[in-house]
Amino acid sequence: MHMQSSRRRFLGQSAGALSSIAMTSLADANGGSPSLSATHFAPKAKQVIEIFCSGAISHVDTFDYKPELIRLDGKPMPGQENLVSFQGPNGNLTAPLWKFRPRGQTGKMISDLVPQIGSIADELCFIHSLTNKSNTHGPAENVMNTGFTFDGFPSMGAWINFALGSENENLPAFVAIEDPRGMPQSGPNNWASGFLPAAVQGTPFSTTKPIRHLQRPDSVSPHADRSARQTLLRLEREMRRKFSGDQTIAARAASYELAARMQLSVPDVVSLDEESGHTRRLYGADSKNETKAAFARNCILARRLVERGVRFVQLFNGAYASGGRINWDGHSRLKEQYDVHGEILDQPVAGLLKDLKQRGMLESTLVIFATEFGRMPMFQAGTFGRDHNPNGFTCWLAGAGVKRGFSYGATDDFGFAATEGKATVHDFHATILHLLGLDHKKLTFYHNGIHRRLTDVHGHVIKDVLA
Repeated sequence: MHMQSSRRRFLGQSAGALSSIAMTSLADANGGSPSLSATHFAPKAKQVIEIFCSGAISHVDTFDYKPELIRLDGKPMPGQENLVSFQGPNGNLTAPLWKFRPRGQTGKMISDLVPQIGSIADELCFIHSLTNKSNTHGPAENVMNTGFTFDGFPSMGAWINFALGSENENLPAFVAIEDPRGMPQSGPNNWASGFLPAAVQGTPFSTTKPIRHLQRPDSVSPHADRSARQTLLRLEREMRRKFSGDQTIAARAASYELAARMQLSVPDVVSLDEESGHTRRLYGADSKNETKAAFARNCILARRLVERGVRFVQLFNGAYASGGRINWDGHSRLKEQYDVHGEILDQPVAGLLKDLKQRGMLESTLVIFATEFGRMPMFQAGTFGRDHNPNGFTCWLAGAGVKRGFSYGATDDFGFAATEGKATVHDFHATILHLLGLDHKKLTFYHNGIHRRLTDVHGHVIKDVLA
């Protein structure tokens, strides 16, 4: 994809067709005209929904069953009797705080914290051996969603948007749905465009948080608004002619044009009035727990967006805001905290997967369940919670192109560190891109003398999880 000049020419000519920007890049990389899908090879997935649990959900209390951790509960961890981790010394091993039970026909052991997700275990492809470069929330979130610890790098969704664009010209190709309670630790870094064209960044909105400044002010008449937009469009076209290589101008024009179309399309997609009572109950949108109901509505919104051709939807669960720990960062009172968060997460996520399947959408949609790292198999000294653990944790995939009811990799007997099939976040990203028909080594962008990649100079496709 080493084709800086052709990309610039195209940006100068057509700011509105964002998907064509990437199609041009991919076509040059393949030595010909862009294919219909603008991919390096035939994709298994067309669209992505990423569910991100901000705060680091504990793998040993949810998906990573360790009988030895239960058997040696209250005893020192062999070989790690004096372990000092992120927040200090650790105590003895602590068994999972929720009972694990076999789920589905595969008998996958999943805890009672997430029984509804457990009910769809046969649809899930678990990766139990992920590792992260950082044990700090912000940088670790950056790694999971951009591939780098530092701010300023393009998000995974931006890379995918850059390569593939949207199938709906009236909606953004990449939407970030924030948790009803607030933003993730690393905030907009999770959906930023970095050094890619600004137009490929994620657009944040949800059922509870409308897009700011999208609608026409009441004080401006429809005629005046239309005239102003037409004048602005003429000015932008003139600017593009004068500065044909300036990506910022092209992106700004594309944003203005898309915003005008979104004034009609976004209210329709965000409104759930046409959703049936059955669908609302499936997701838990009728719950008396308003936070759960709001997250459930966001999950319905995610389905509605991919249904309308949005390429990448980022769906956050857990936030950093005033008012206590409203995320998965369970340092001190993990049981009390997770009982609250588990109820909010469980049914809406399970409902989303069941709904996608019954509509036939899992055949073309890849669902990612991710978090920034795991938790220690012991409580922190003097507390009732678990410290950060980037040495081994669990994420899962479901849907297009991945094996169903499958587990890859493993941590040791206590869930402390990855020991089998150890995988990096770069491997995780390479696998996701592969499922979308993209070669992670070829998806590049020339920036400051380097052909940059989502996977940096690392990454291997985890072939064992591919269907």
